[in-house]
Amino acid sequence: MPLNIAVLVKAALNLNMLKVDPNGSVNVEETPLAISEYDKNAIEEGIRLKEKHGGKVIALSILTWGPLQRRNQEIERIAREVLSMGVDEFHLILDEAVLNSTTKETAYIAAHLLKKLGNFDLYITGEYSQDTSSSQFASRLAKLLGVNLVTFVNKVELSNNEIIVQRSTENEIEIIRASLPCVISVTGEINQARIPTLRNILQAKNKPLIKYDLNQLGLKIEKAQMSQEYFVLPIKRKKIFIEGKNYEEIAEKLINHLLEEGVIKI
Repeated sequence: MPLNIAVLVKAALNLNMLKVDPNGSVNVEETPLAISEYDKNAIEEGIRLKEKHGGKVIALSILTWGPLQRRNQEIERIAREVLSMGVDEFHLILDEAVLNSTTKETAYIAAHLLKKLGNFDLYITGEYSQDTSSSQFASRLAKLLGVNLVTFVNKVELSNNEIIVQRSTENEIEIIRASLPCVISVTGEINQARIPTLRNILQAKNKPLIKYDLNQLGLKIEKAQMSQEYFVLPIKRKKIFIEGKNYEEIAEKLINHLLEEGVIKI
């Protein structure tokens, strides 16, 4: 059965390239963006399902980190990267009013656009974004769309009009059946995201990249007036130097230190 799949992608702050001011606050405007790590797994799973069952995969993203004018080129690069992985078309929402939005606003906007784009069998998200890590988006989206929801998914199979998923919790592994349409949020264990080939990258330049603002969607959002600031957590190294007459003595001292710190247990 051919599938109509929507993958939700966030352009998140790149945690490996954080720009930090002298007072310890993260300089959001200077920090580059990257595809949120688990969203890469969501994209890959969507592509694999399309390759197996046929159909179409679209990606949808809402830019939440500004400044808008400076991010235009950066977000387009991310969109082309997603398209080069095998997605058929990319839908991008760019609007000043959406910057610094929470999952409440972004889920509302995404649900509105998805309904306009058509009926989807499956909506795939990452379990959480690598920057804000709220884990709320998938559940909010499913509620607004009025469809089933399964979270923490690490394996997916399809049978007729049902999805069969494996999900892991702290205490057990569950196998769940749910009828389509359905929203699933996936973890990093579900797959290894592919690296696009040069041919894929060149082909991505000709794939549709469709941009919207809220006026085009006929939407207005009301956001709580909040002042947000992010700080890095300073970590002071203990600078413990281990010396000894031989390797055995050094190893014994190292193990004792690790036991004292609770890093290892015997």
